Amino acid sequence: MPLTFPTLADLLAHGYDTVIDVRSPAEFAEDHVPGAINLPVLDDAERAEVGTMYVQQSPFLARKIGAAKVFRNAADHIAGPLAHKEGGWRPLVYCWRGGQRSGSFTWMLQQIGWRAESVAGGYQSYRRLIHAALYGPPLPHRFVLLDGNTGTAKTDLLHRLAARGVQVIDLEGLANHRGSLLGERPGGQPSQKGFESALAGILDGLDPARPVLVEAESNKVGDILIPPALWLAMKAAPRIEVTAPLEARTAYLTAAYHDILSDAPRLTERLRPLIAHRGREVVEGWLALLAAGDKPALTRALMEQHYDLAYAKSRKTYEPRLLATISADSLDADGQEQTAARIDATLARY
Repeated sequence: MPLTFPTLADLLAHGYDTVIDVRSPAEFAEDHVPGAINLPVLDDAERAEVGTMYVQQSPFLARKIGAAKVFRNAADHIAGPLAHKEGGWRPLVYCWRGGQRSGSFTWMLQQIGWRAESVAGGYQSYRRLIHAALYGPPLPHRFVLLDGNTGTAKTDLLHRLAARGVQVIDLEGLANHRGSLLGERPGGQPSQKGFESALAGILDGLDPARPVLVEAESNKVGDILIPPALWLAMKAAPRIEVTAPLEARTAYLTAAYHDILSDAPRLTERLRPLIAHRGREVVEGWLALLAAGDKPALTRALMEQHYDLAYAKSRKTYEPRLLATISADSLDADGQEQTAARIDATLARY
């Protein structure tokens, strides 16, 4: 009988040796249970073919043709990636709804002698657990926001603090975006569902009794929305603000955004729409610096004439509860390490 998991924590602590997602590669790429491997019993084209046959020809014919494809593909998996598994191997299998695909594959594995089980409700039951965790009651964690103007190395500081044993959530890392107009990263962003799966997995592993440091963000990181339960907790959380001299921020950002600053056509495309907010004269000044190849001057101008103004405007809409304001003299490696140590000490007192 397929297994039922009452909570997300129960599912993530399943205890099986391997989690196998037998859905098509496209389904798997959009989202999957953390740590699962993809052994599709129908590839994308086969799934579309069987689905079309079910609707346009006959459910019986679709099931018959589908079964032949499922068992053929399953046999390839057993002879290929699963060939080295020993007799005591315990896999947990799921598909879209916990139906024929996972049921057929699980049955075949059981006939071999492996202690395979399937997930009742499949991926859909997993998504319901994710939704309950991130769109339901308030989160139990004690969040603290790491705040500061653009260029204060907040993401790098998060990583240094994580290395010190501080509980952190790197939302920009999970969203594969630097959280600004110029924040695109190679590879693009994950799906919303994929982001939520990664986030929920991290939250499940955190100790609610200890502070969790999160970078202060808006409710979107690129095109990814921060789920309501986390967003409400972030809005209520106290903050640690990092400040640094404009010169230090300029040096840091010029290096951090070297890829974007070196791509004049792409950067021009991103900056021109800001004419509506900052005026043509200001934006044309930025583009002149870009054309001249003066990356530090452009970086400084963008902070002074855009990012700092936007930050100041945003801050007027709320009254942050500050645990501390930490001034960094520099944002090089030594400066970041000293700043991280002071943030760590502040959290220890919280």
